Amino acid sequence: MTNKTFDDSELRERLSAEQYAVTQQAGTERAFTGCYWDTKTPGTYHCIVCDEALFTSETKYDSGSGWPSFTQAIDDGQVTRKVDTSHGMTRIEAECANCGAHLGHVFPDGPAPSGERYCMNSASLRLDPDGGVTEQ
Repeated sequence: MTNKTFDDSELRERLSAEQYAVTQQAGTERAFTGCYWDTKTPGTYHCIVCDEALFTSETKYDSGSGWPSFTQAIDDGQVTRKVDTSHGMTRIEAECANCGAHLGHVFPDGPAPSGERYCMNSASLRLDPDGGVTEQ
């Protein structure tokens, strides 16, 4: 997979302030405020920065956390993980493998079959509903 890089000024123009803060500065939207935390629309979730397909609605579930949660990525290679020791805790950060955008974190408290919870920020995603109408 090729890592795409984008010009910072182009990203600031194209993304909302929240999308930029989340994806480029490892920010986090407040729980229960993102547009996808309770969405039930079937479709594919793409990286807001590079449009890489990352998750499907078939693996989305209500974790009660206030953020869109998935049991797994479309493919193991779509989302990279790295240790995040910010805010006085150790977590696993999830990034788009294609462009490096911050997506959220992965926790070991998800349902079967993976036992993992990909806790993502709505601001880092774009839903392409089955049927082709795009939500943002």
